[in-house]
Amino acid sequence: MKKIKKAVIPAAGFGTRFLPQTKAMPKEMLPVVDKPVIQYVVEEIINSGIKNIIIVTGSNKRAIEDHFDEPSEDLVKNLIQGKKLQLLEEIKRISQMAEFIYIRQKGPYGNGTPVLTAQAVIDNEPFAVLWGDEFIYAQPPRLKQMIDVYERLGGIIISGVEIKNKEDLSRYGIADLTYIEKNIYRINEIVEKPDPDKAPSTIATHGAYILPPEIFEALKKVPPGKGGEIWLVDAINLLKNEGFPVYTVVIENGRYYDTGNKFEYLKTVVEMALEHKDTKEPFRAFLKLLEI
Repeated sequence: MKKIKKAVIPAAGFGTRFLPQTKAMPKEMLPVVDKPVIQYVVEEIINSGIKNIIIVTGSNKRAIEDHFDEPSEDLVKNLIQGKKLQLLEEIKRISQMAEFIYIRQKGPYGNGTPVLTAQAVIDNEPFAVLWGDEFIYAQPPRLKQMIDVYERLGGIIISGVEIKNKEDLSRYGIADLTYIEKNIYRINEIVEKPDPDKAPSTIATHGAYILPPEIFEALKKVPPGKGGEIWLVDAINLLKNEGFPVYTVVIENGRYYDTGNKFEYLKTVVEMALEHKDTKEPFRAFLKLLEI
């Protein structure tokens, strides 16, 4: 079985839910304390043992490339003159974390399109996909947990998150499951945004995927789905019907952070600020003073 050596981060969306903020700045670059959202995703990939990262971008995403590039000479000089050497080392580390490849998205809208766009640099090998506007903070990392299962079972692996609030089931793709072992299930079907009373389980399957190279031909075959868009789940279902086993790993010791809408983004910032070493104590004290 081939090792997972590459990961794709789709980051070409318009971020319309955050307009006007995202008119000029990618939603993936929204700050969570002192790092953009996409850096948390990149760090998860790296901490899972993958060093080759393909970021699929759009026309207003240059800031992502700049963030992971070498710092400018002016910034380096400024930090040296200000004796901020620790900050200098930190921003240098960002550009050295991985080998980055940037591809401009082509084709119709939909979350399957950026995956298909990456075909030219994936070759005939399995790979990971993680969205650029959400992350799971877990130990060991979410993707590492998924890779460990893939190396034993093969097939297609999708990360799973237990949705504890029943009303929230209608926001996600909820899986009909067959238990395998521990936190591993075989996926029989994914029901998109079900009525909470009719949901087949409480496990949402999304956010991170390990896919075989056959996914590219499947994406070319599937017709446009809801909204005239190309959906990754349709291609996965096509492969499942052709005999590819599809599993979910319900992530252990993890906390899911969805930064794709305003409310969830604000919750993420608050929670991470309460964990960050520089902000947790003064921020906690500030929150206690608020008259809510």
